[in-house]
Amino acid sequence: MFTGLVEDVGVVASVRRQSDAVVLTIRPNAIPVAELSLGDSVAINGVCLTVTEMDSASFCVLAGRETLVRTSTGQLRAQSKVNLERALRVGDRLGGHMVAGHVDAVAQIASRRDMGANIEYSFRAPRDLMRYVVEKGSVAVDGISLTVNRADDSSFAVALIPHTVKHTNLGDKSAGHKVNIEVDIIGKYVERLLGGYTQKG
Repeated sequence: MFTGLVEDVGVVASVRRQSDAVVLTIRPNAIPVAELSLGDSVAINGVCLTVTEMDSASFCVLAGRETLVRTSTGQLRAQSKVNLERALRVGDRLGGHMVAGHVDAVAQIASRRDMGANIEYSFRAPRDLMRYVVEKGSVAVDGISLTVNRADDSSFAVALIPHTVKHTNLGDKSAGHKVNIEVDIIGKYVERLLGGYTQKG
């Protein structure tokens, strides 16, 4: 489980194909590799992946076929910047919202607009996902916990404050870029439970 508060922006040092999977070597900037352990979960652009190898300066994760199909991970190349967050520990502050690291869909940046203090991004997302995206609710974009400013049947918008622009990779992206989207998991659980009651009724 994660919070959507990005700890670090790392760099992809290498991408290695392994059968139908990809091995990513990640070089973090602020997260000490010595504090990681084999088997740890790390969110990379919002995708929960497992540390499989480490050295003094980098760590490796394996992205399987399902991950490559359902996320933008397959588009990563050497020197790509990636948002990094280690898994939440019991007792940590939950400053963002509950993020599972299980991406729901890949969305596309429709527009980027400089609003002075903030940058507004709008995203085109699958229509069947938009029922979970509500105004003033939370959404994770490339692993970043953000507040939805507005939403309709096929798109939503968020505003990035200067801190988010500086400490994540989203500020480097423009219209046309693809991003990983994870909606608030609570809405999906509620829908599932209410659906059961509806069927019984």
